[in-house]
Amino acid sequence: QVQLVESGGGLVQVGGSLRLSCAASGAAVSSFPMGWFRQAPGKERDFVAAINWNGGRTNYHDSVKGRFTISRDNAKNTLYLQMDSLKPEDTAVYYCALDWRHRLDPTLGRDEYDYWGQGTQVTVSS
Repeated sequence: QVQLVESGGGLVQVGGSLRLSCAASGAAVSSFPMGWFRQAPGKERDFVAAINWNGGRTNYHDSVKGRFTISRDNAKNTLYLQMDSLKPEDTAVYYCALDWRHRLDPTLGRDEYDYWGQGTQVTVSS
């Protein structure tokens, strides 16, 4: 059973930066796509960014392109999300996810992910 644990969230001012981490345990996840999603109060869980198994391909929601960077360290079984130039609308609970299928490309659909972390709160204050 794969377990995902996010960390690195917190309170930051507009224009600031945070780096989220997602540590995987229970299995080696280096062969599988992973992604980040976020959910603001009263809204659905939305796609933020995704990365393929070796980090060679990434995909971003338009709202975070140029500001967020997804990466992974397969030796450490860890996924990252570097968030720069943060805006109040980035405030949400951020979740990492794992797609337990061997794919060449990043996985974009929320329903295609099999494992989820518990989430970490990111609050951007103005």
